[in-house]
Amino acid sequence: MSSVITIHNRANSQQLAIAPPSSGIAVRGAIAIPGDKSISHRALMLGAIASGETIIEGLLLGEDPRSTANCFRAMGAQISELNTERVVVKGVGLGNLQEPAGVLDAGNSGTTIRLMLGLLASHPDRLFVVTGDSSLRSRPMSRVVTPLERMGATIWGRKQNSLAPLAVKGRKLKAINYLSPIASAQVKSCILLAGLMAEGNTTVIEPALSRDHSERMLKAFGAKLTVDPQTNSVTLIGQPQLTGQKVVVPGDISSAAFWLVAAAIVPDSELLITNVGINPTRTGILEALEMMEADITRENERIVAGEPVADLRVRYSQLKACTLKGSLIPRLIDEIPIIAVAAAFAEGTTVIKDAAELRVKESDRLAVMASELTKMGVKIGELPDGLEITGGNFLKGTDVDSYTDHRIAMSLAIAGLTAEGVTTIHRAEAASISYPNFVNTLQQVTT
Repeated sequence: MSSVITIHNRANSQQLAIAPPSSGIAVRGAIAIPGDKSISHRALMLGAIASGETIIEGLLLGEDPRSTANCFRAMGAQISELNTERVVVKGVGLGNLQEPAGVLDAGNSGTTIRLMLGLLASHPDRLFVVTGDSSLRSRPMSRVVTPLERMGATIWGRKQNSLAPLAVKGRKLKAINYLSPIASAQVKSCILLAGLMAEGNTTVIEPALSRDHSERMLKAFGAKLTVDPQTNSVTLIGQPQLTGQKVVVPGDISSAAFWLVAAAIVPDSELLITNVGINPTRTGILEALEMMEADITRENERIVAGEPVADLRVRYSQLKACTLKGSLIPRLIDEIPIIAVAAAFAEGTTVIKDAAELRVKESDRLAVMASELTKMGVKIGELPDGLEITGGNFLKGTDVDSYTDHRIAMSLAIAGLTAEGVTTIHRAEAASISYPNFVNTLQQVTT
């Protein structure tokens, strides 16, 4: 193990210690990143409800996709063990999910529970109960329960049906036009999945464009839908014939974000990140870093299984502060914790607005990043819907906590590469939720 990185395993927790030498380090090499988490979830779900066989290559082998696979196995789909990145799914056919013998456990995965609710609600005369870990049971579900109830769903849960555990009595649903109050791919996807078994056209209109992996994959599996980018709307024609497909999952740009920032802020660094998905609804992180004058180039751009892909080369540069807000935020919502780290090294004051959604993720990511980076010496303040970060900080190593949030754990590890002394991240095992090999890759690029 690199002398920079030390792992200490405790009874129920893992500590990750980052100790850069006084001479400094550089982030160098070429790396591949895990498969895209959002696409992995959707490939498993659509494969499970399609007719025939779906072959998935490049699947993310993290805890969240395992939760999705376990849930759909319990409802009759045959899904090979997630031991390799090639997974075979034998689907039950649209409308044929079985009533499970036990409770469906979504673990820590908001994508699993929210998207799955749309499918469960649309299976008449079957009862489903779904729950998750303590973090997921505290996250708001009314954003999907409300539109599903408008479609005719019957759902019971805590706090006026807004918190898991949730019980779902399947019904024959009706198609609706839904004006979503938030730009959320989870909300949009849940409604579209519910609309698969409804008669007529289901339309979702968003205030800003959210990631479109569901639309792309639904089309690939045989659904008929239209997208109007002028109105941020998508319309699905109900009761399609879904057929199993071969799905190639590109590398997750949300995972690439940690290495993009690492190489951008650590002097004398140059890193090549291969096979990264650059779907335009996900490239907010690239736009934000370009606004900060990061040195990033796209190489070998291509289309793989309907998704745009490229290799990304990033070199160290002096970053500049910027303001991030508005329609850009939904396209980089998961990357804001690591953007906050980049902002700590940018000349000037970076302001992030319109990101209140981060308060109801795996943790309150605005509060946690402000708290933990402050411990490291960063000048950072909370806004009701964002952060204000003054750059030019001299970071010091200290004890910080992931709050069992995978993106917090990895963001703090990247910050630790630039700190004087030892940065110890408590509950660092959270990284495995979306990036099981994060520590090994960290060792690889800093050795």
